[in-house]
Amino acid sequence: MLQSDLIWHNAAHNRKNFSEKINQIEEQVDLIILPEMFSTGFTMHPQDIFETMEGETVKWMQKTATEKKLAIAGSVVILEGGKYYNRFLFVHPSGEINFYDKRHLFTLAGEDKVYESGIEKLIVVYKGWRICPMVCYDLRFPVWARNVEDFDLLIYVANWPKIRIAAWDTLIKARSIENMCYTIGVNRVGIDANNYEYNGHSAAFNCLGEQVVETRENMEEITVFTIDKNHISKIRNKLGFLNDRDTFEIKR
Repeated sequence: MLQSDLIWHNAAHNRKNFSEKINQIEEQVDLIILPEMFSTGFTMHPQDIFETMEGETVKWMQKTATEKKLAIAGSVVILEGGKYYNRFLFVHPSGEINFYDKRHLFTLAGEDKVYESGIEKLIVVYKGWRICPMVCYDLRFPVWARNVEDFDLLIYVANWPKIRIAAWDTLIKARSIENMCYTIGVNRVGIDANNYEYNGHSAAFNCLGEQVVETRENMEEITVFTIDKNHISKIRNKLGFLNDRDTFEIKR
């Protein structure tokens, strides 16, 4: 997890900052997770900073993934088909990209007025893991995240402000318990151009809701940790709570 401050509307600077952080990692890692809109900060002015799937930030992610032989993930403002998306990108070591467009747009900030909502849930298959990516405000909507696909890992990337951080702490833990999966949340720190303060609280929980790792408050931090798929199969086989899931249909 790379918990970091973000420079407002300065993709080149943010890419450089994350490159420096990634180069500090001495351990062999499989996946690096960056915050939401890691190249710009959480902005309602996509027309000023948007990129495309052929843009510099996507190329940087692919270059980092292939050179470091790992996967890298985070969300970026993408223009496609004349519409702006808050797009979660999962880039494999091969350079292959899977993406998920944020479904629940943050109406309090007017995100729904300038971005297009995603309509499809994504399950990424990587190194034998089934991974479900989500973005920030999605965390408040458990039905959308409900584990009906038998995924192993739920990831949230965020710009979640300090004023509501108690909800972040509680909901990440809840998602891990109800879905019987690992849940990782990566949030930013610092103060953005709108004077919102972010204090991090990036964390990971196992499928019993036990915290695997946490980060220091208000600090930029590189956190390396290991999760074990055997933990999931052991607990699911013993408890079997997912067998009692409700059947439902989600409509747009």
